[in-house]
Amino acid sequence: MWLVFFQMLVVVALATAVHAEKRDYVDLAQRGWGYELRSTMLGRDLAIPVHINGRNLAGASLCLVGEPPHPQTLATLKAFNALLKHSFGHPAPMRYAGLSARNCGTGRTVVLRLYSGYPPNRELSSDLDWLSEIHQLGLPVGRRYVVTSPAMAQTFFGRRGQGTHIMVKQPAHRRPDLLETAFHKSILIEELFQSYTFGMDILLYDKASGFLSKLQETPVNLQRLPWSSHDFMRALLSSNPEGLCAFDVFMMHAIAQAPVDQTIDPGFIDYITSQYDNLWAQADATLADPQFSVLFDEGCTTAVQVQR
Repeated sequence: MWLVFFQMLVVVALATAVHAEKRDYVDLAQRGWGYELRSTMLGRDLAIPVHINGRNLAGASLCLVGEPPHPQTLATLKAFNALLKHSFGHPAPMRYAGLSARNCGTGRTVVLRLYSGYPPNRELSSDLDWLSEIHQLGLPVGRRYVVTSPAMAQTFFGRRGQGTHIMVKQPAHRRPDLLETAFHKSILIEELFQSYTFGMDILLYDKASGFLSKLQETPVNLQRLPWSSHDFMRALLSSNPEGLCAFDVFMMHAIAQAPVDQTIDPGFIDYITSQYDNLWAQADATLADPQFSVLFDEGCTTAVQVQR
């Protein structure tokens, strides 16, 4: 569900349900971060350089636009912000800027548009036009964009830095039920995690093998289901973990510390291999911290045993 201006190589992750060995996690890191750039958005200026490093957004502010954040949305954002500060050493200063992304100002800013009703296609187009202006992204002038998923994120690289835009559907009423709560939290965590680490979706066809990462997804057909329906929410929730897994926390520490220029470089995987035990020690401490527990899926944190 992570949309960028280019298409990336899609791969399948192989791991066991309960026991995961070092080679499984190193392989998963390769599949999630060692992706290959294959093409780019039609009409974009190809002379603009692309730099992929999961630390690029460390310390960037998070500008909320559209609807004010629902209390559940705000709680998830605060917990994720604390995890960013813990892992990367920098928080993501956060503020609500009203209806328009133009109120966010310039600088290193991630735009997060929140909505609960109909997909805000016009607002999405306006946001991307503005990001293209301030970052000189080279996006086609006058193009109209369509919201294709209840949660989607796009990162573009321009002559004045990169622009990241996230759009997430949040609860429509004050007291969502348990299913709605799990669904909206899950899609928000996924877009935040992928945007702030540059991890790529990993298809997992054999659901019985068990999930080891929030990046993993099993194919599911949702075309005829309204996004607000419980059937849609239930089906999407079943396609990947509801929160971050132990591996995802491990990767946040790896991304924060790896001495590489780009996290898609082979040297990143070499670093993970050489620092594997040290990184897991840090991940274990983070997983044990109760302030982050709202972000985790117990099925892939407490139930998964790592053979080191």
